[in-house]
Amino acid sequence: MGGKRATELLLIRHAPVSVDGRLFGRADVAADCSDRGRFDRLRAAIGDVDHVLSSPALRCLQTTRALWPASPDPQTDGALWEQDFGRWEGQAYVDLPDLGSLESADLARHRPPGGESFADLCARVEPVLMHVASKGGRVAVVAHAGVVRGALALAIGSVPLALRFEVAPLSVTRIRALPGGSWAIIGANWTPV
Repeated sequence: MGGKRATELLLIRHAPVSVDGRLFGRADVAADCSDRGRFDRLRAAIGDVDHVLSSPALRCLQTTRALWPASPDPQTDGALWEQDFGRWEGQAYVDLPDLGSLESADLARHRPPGGESFADLCARVEPVLMHVASKGGRVAVVAHAGVVRGALALAIGSVPLALRFEVAPLSVTRIRALPGGSWAIIGANWTPV
């Protein structure tokens, strides 16, 4: 049987950052990659991949190198950076404004001062994911919670609803991109035992 095989995207959120309790989007903070056993379990659970793509953020590159230490440096794409939180960048979570009263669609369009909205991030990430999806095979994408939610927005066809997904550090979200433009979410926010 001929034809192109489906692409499976394995979206992996980077390891926890070394500085806890603060909002980091574009700030290039380090990841805590000290738990080697956790990386070994995750690598074994993921299995073989055909290609690895990463955000150029230090925390994502460190995570990629910890997952595949024997592999060459991954291909990076600047469109996979986390959401730009503008003047909120680096602030303690407790000091951020409460946006809980916003409706989902308004929250998705809300731009922090000097930053970008989640909808902006989705528009930036979609072309990269569509290009990767056109290749076929198993592709690991090591990125940020916002990027993973952006992929989920693409798969479910709703930017606001994608904000409802939790994305833990070192979790895997699996999405199958099928020929013809349809998507199947295999699993979200999964972490191996």
